[in-house]
Amino acid sequence: MFPKPRHALSPNTYAYESTPLVKPTGFREYDARWLLEKEINLMGIQALGMGLGTLIRELGVKPEIVTGHDFRGYSASVKMALISGLMAAGCKVHDIGLAMTPMAYFAQFDLDVPCVAMVTASHNDNGWTGVKMGANRPLTFGPDEMTRLKDIVLNARFDLKGGGSYQFHENFPDRYIADLTNRPKLRRRIKVVCACGNGTAGAFAPKVLEAIGCEVVPLDTELDHTFPRYNPNPEDMEMLHAMRDAVLASKADVGLGFDGDGDRCGVVDNHGEEIFADKIGVMLARDISALHPGAQFVVDVKSTGLFVTDPVLQKNGAKVEYWKTGHSYMKRRTNELGALVGFEKSGHFFFRAPFGRGYDDGLVSALAVCDMLDRNPGKSMADLKDALPKTWGSPTMSPHCDDEKKYGIVEQVTKHFEAAKANGEKVGGQAIRDLVTVNGVRVTVEDGSWGLVRASSNKPELVVVVESPVSEGRMRDMFKAIDGVLRTHPEVGKYNQTI
Repeated sequence: MFPKPRHALSPNTYAYESTPLVKPTGFREYDARWLLEKEINLMGIQALGMGLGTLIRELGVKPEIVTGHDFRGYSASVKMALISGLMAAGCKVHDIGLAMTPMAYFAQFDLDVPCVAMVTASHNDNGWTGVKMGANRPLTFGPDEMTRLKDIVLNARFDLKGGGSYQFHENFPDRYIADLTNRPKLRRRIKVVCACGNGTAGAFAPKVLEAIGCEVVPLDTELDHTFPRYNPNPEDMEMLHAMRDAVLASKADVGLGFDGDGDRCGVVDNHGEEIFADKIGVMLARDISALHPGAQFVVDVKSTGLFVTDPVLQKNGAKVEYWKTGHSYMKRRTNELGALVGFEKSGHFFFRAPFGRGYDDGLVSALAVCDMLDRNPGKSMADLKDALPKTWGSPTMSPHCDDEKKYGIVEQVTKHFEAAKANGEKVGGQAIRDLVTVNGVRVTVEDGSWGLVRASSNKPELVVVVESPVSEGRMRDMFKAIDGVLRTHPEVGKYNQTI
């Protein structure tokens, strides 16, 4: 028998060393995240592996799984605890060692293995750990699988058949890099600032960009799990500003920045100006729909309205659907619709054939940006950005809100705006034109300005985004209106950044 996990334990006690600790809130909508030692211990990770192995068999999937870990001081230990649980549940484990998350997804195809468990906390602060999981390539778990996994683990409903095995695949990154770079070199010499925030991508991204013909200016590519300058998060202005400075100093054509586990890419143009990922998505959609007229795209609810109003996309016959934010939701919908690409404002891009295999990979996104520049030899990154219709949009803003409270707050905010629409009340001085409630609430007023409030799926935060096609002032009006509603809830804390 394996003991039933506890929700809280005190460190430096017998119980802490002999009982699995697993805080229930670590099971998110589509992956798992915990503060190591405070919310989960290594026995808890072992229990997670047992639960995942049990679920894989329950799903009727061949019990073989790829594992890898990101570059944090404790990730290898977490992975080995996970592997011990997987093996106890009878899984054959294919370990690829230090890896970016998309490298583990690639391994599912390259090694012909159905399942994946990648140990990563992505861009979360040090102290966090987590696992991204899947049992149906190229998809990852969604709410149904995560809810069932949570039940198995917290109630110790393990089926420990034993008979598992372990295989380490030496030098696996070479196979991943070869797969990405087995293509024609760029015709145009592109100078790229490659920013990795001392995260995992630093071991791989410069090699890939150099191999396709880029001149690479490395920025924080040395592996350092203390993240001495800033968290590797290309949505964070601190990282974007460091990229800006490096682009201007080196006179680079573009800055490409990768998050902690390498499945997202952020972009700074040749003038050092950050281009939010949804605008990059519009630019890439223009480029791709010119090659594939009538192309289908999927975008998340945080993304710019330009995907449906841009005249170039309309001319190319592009079809666009807005969908739920979250890499698993977007990945699943992109593949269900047979879309060429799914674009998420956070920077998760899902390229399907002929560009990719349907999973999110920051390096595939980076290569798409380089190819777009290569196909426009007389234009700079800034030129391509400036060709878009003007909108004024905020960064993704994240006020703190406890995991136990955030969904309830979003439900109340949604009801507030539904009542406002029904009563003909104005938001930011204008009547509500449209409400989208597929994922939180997206409020659009008469002039096309909109604001979004939703619960973060992987951190104790809300997510707030505003945009206006009219002016910066109207964008700020929408933020003031949205924030005014949030401030009626004292459970909502300060923003990580604001406009």
